[in-house]
Amino acid sequence: MRIRFKPWARPELEASQFYIDNPEEYKGKWKKLFKNDNPIYLELGCGKGGFISQIAVYNPDINFIAIDLVDAMLGLAKRKIEEQYRLANRAIDNVYITRYDIERINNILSKEDGVERIYINFCNPWPREKHKKRRLTHIRQLEKYKEFLVEGAKIYFKTDDDELFNDSVNYLNTAGFRIEKYTYDLEKDINFWENIETEHERMFKEEGIKIKALIANI
Repeated sequence: MRIRFKPWARPELEASQFYIDNPEEYKGKWKKLFKNDNPIYLELGCGKGGFISQIAVYNPDINFIAIDLVDAMLGLAKRKIEEQYRLANRAIDNVYITRYDIERINNILSKEDGVERIYINFCNPWPREKHKKRRLTHIRQLEKYKEFLVEGAKIYFKTDDDELFNDSVNYLNTAGFRIEKYTYDLEKDINFWENIETEHERMFKEEGIKIKALIANI
């Protein structure tokens, strides 16, 4: 998703107490940064923060790390997180956001961090054959996630793209993940999980596009 440059984003991020500019320094040390032993969940490609801002404030006993590569996106996510915590009258104490290339994610996380869940919401489908290895659910990426996920960890995945979803099922199976459940119509399958609707999700639903979702574990 392309977004216009926002000159305020970088200065605001650098001034934020919950933005990490040097995540490689925290590999194996994220629990120490959070100052507790609570589970750690990741959102890969957090975009404008619609998902992370809601799930983090609703779950104070879980630590969250949200990753994106674009300053403008992270700046919007920062503001959205601040808004949600302000409405809840809560300090921002269980979420960090960071700018990093997810293709190199195993440079910032390890088994010592105890990551128990990954959320991937409406990632780039990379439909051209030569680009498919860039998918966040591709086997190449899944093998990297396995380097830091704890036993029994789960991946929660949502997409509007049929081809990406079907390919992702194959990727997960090939990489040794077990798919617990899946649906080709998340809106209809209302008991699938306690869903937090994202901005993209609302847009796709308004266009009549069914949302595909799955949960896989290792």
